[in-house]
Amino acid sequence: MDFSLTEEQTMLADSVSRFIANDYNFERRMKIAESDENFSAEIWQTFAELGWTAVPFCEEDGGLGGGPVELMLMMEQFGRGLVVEPYLANIILAGGVLQRAGSDEQKTNWLSGIIEGSLQAALAFSEPQARFEIADIATTATADGDHFTLSGQKAFVLNGGSAELVIIPARTAGAQNDTGGITLFAVPADSEGLSRKSYKTVDAHAAAEITLSNVRVPATSVIGDVDAGHAILEAVIDEATLAVCAEAIGIMRTMHDKTVEYSKSRVQFGVPIGSFQALQHRMVDTLIACEQSHSLLLWTALLTSEGKPDARQAISALKYQVGTAGRLVAEEAVQIHGGMGVTWELDIAHYFKRLSAIGILFGNADFHLDRYVNLSAI
Repeated sequence: MDFSLTEEQTMLADSVSRFIANDYNFERRMKIAESDENFSAEIWQTFAELGWTAVPFCEEDGGLGGGPVELMLMMEQFGRGLVVEPYLANIILAGGVLQRAGSDEQKTNWLSGIIEGSLQAALAFSEPQARFEIADIATTATADGDHFTLSGQKAFVLNGGSAELVIIPARTAGAQNDTGGITLFAVPADSEGLSRKSYKTVDAHAAAEITLSNVRVPATSVIGDVDAGHAILEAVIDEATLAVCAEAIGIMRTMHDKTVEYSKSRVQFGVPIGSFQALQHRMVDTLIACEQSHSLLLWTALLTSEGKPDARQAISALKYQVGTAGRLVAEEAVQIHGGMGVTWELDIAHYFKRLSAIGILFGNADFHLDRYVNLSAI
């Protein structure tokens, strides 16, 4: 298996890295996080101008034809910069659904706007009772002539407060936990009967609770086939899981590097604390955790890009690794920094928060360990 990057992939990673270093330092990120806006519209437009919003989409849809490897490279750098712009929600989740199942008309109306950076969208995949099970959908969609009427509640909708288009998985047949009978709907956010409550999350990102009360949409809003939305939803969530794992590993390595650097300058008992053997051992442990996680990320990204049958199993293995190793790296970084490690002014605390949020996004370590075992038995 060839782990070397192409020239184009190297250029992509370098361009994101340079942007983070030159135009998205911690101070600027904090100004965005502390503002009333959910993200910087100016920076989002820069993403579009640099072509980053087009990377994961095929050329026929107006994209650049990138895949899991390109997403991995970008998200790893976004993790290093603690980027709060809604790349995951808008491009990978909502855009991923439209790319996989949208009609030509839907792609023209919505996907092109997402790629150009002019449209904000969200995928409302989670419900209050569902925890991590994407098939657990109580929201209903009832056929009404050439329309559907949607009712239900969606929880923790990433980018939900800023989205102009919300993709709603709803149940058109079957029991609440059946994988069959799920249909995907593209619903304008200003539709009558749709209400939302937006809020900032602990990691300075944004989400919303969305309530649907007899929201009436035309049949043309159905994405893909009626009752066949689960497979699309599953594929998109798997890709998003791989993406946040890459982001997490970027965060982990940054926390490790910053902790090593801090240990060289923090003096205690007349010497740098990095000279203490006990702390050296702990930082070696975090380095090993970072390297093991990165190796598993490379393997998983290549399996996914090649469409291997065990790619889903590898994604769960990676999410488990990130959930366990990430906690080790984060806790050690905070502890070695001492009381400063939990202050608002120090970036380590914010890396910790984002890594903790990623730990439960799309399923925590326990969930993915169970999923790995179940997939191994198939």
